[in-house]
Amino acid sequence: MKKFHNRKGGFTLIELMIVVAIIGILAAIAIPNFLRFQLKAKSSEGKTNLAAVRTAEESYYSEFGVYVSSSASPAAAGKNVKVVFTNVDGANAGFDRLGWAPEGYVFFNYMVTTGASASQFTATAQADIDNDGTGQTWGYKKGGVAGGDHGNGWTNCDTSQLQPETVGACASSYGQSVF
Repeated sequence: MKKFHNRKGGFTLIELMIVVAIIGILAAIAIPNFLRFQLKAKSSEGKTNLAAVRTAEESYYSEFGVYVSSSASPAAAGKNVKVVFTNVDGANAGFDRLGWAPEGYVFFNYMVTTGASASQFTATAQADIDNDGTGQTWGYKKGGVAGGDHGNGWTNCDTSQLQPETVGACASSYGQSVF
């Protein structure tokens, strides 16, 4: 007698559909987490570079007795696209005077505002990391100087939110994912 059904192995359609469903569920869980971690990684650029600006300002102050103010640089940064850092103030001014520049491309633009007192400054970093039209601002303050205007229409740093002499978020929602 001849067999009509001779199964040699392989997967049935049901088994394949179950595997695809499991992969879909795992992707639905993993993708938002990946986007949140990516946002945090991009945000860390601003915090790390602000700490470097603080160090450069303190070094300059210890040698010359004043802090250096710097315009928002680079001018084109802040729109979820990395750009080459360029000092808007030009040679021997602003960040060039401090001897500070980040390596390579940046998401954030950076600014330093000095106060009436020689012992005060606020450094801020601003970008639209998640590309929702609302800027994210990180800051550092030494003394009571208000943060400057980056000129991009976003909310500037509320220095009352900052702990003195600590790099931090200018609002509690910064660094959080909106996905």
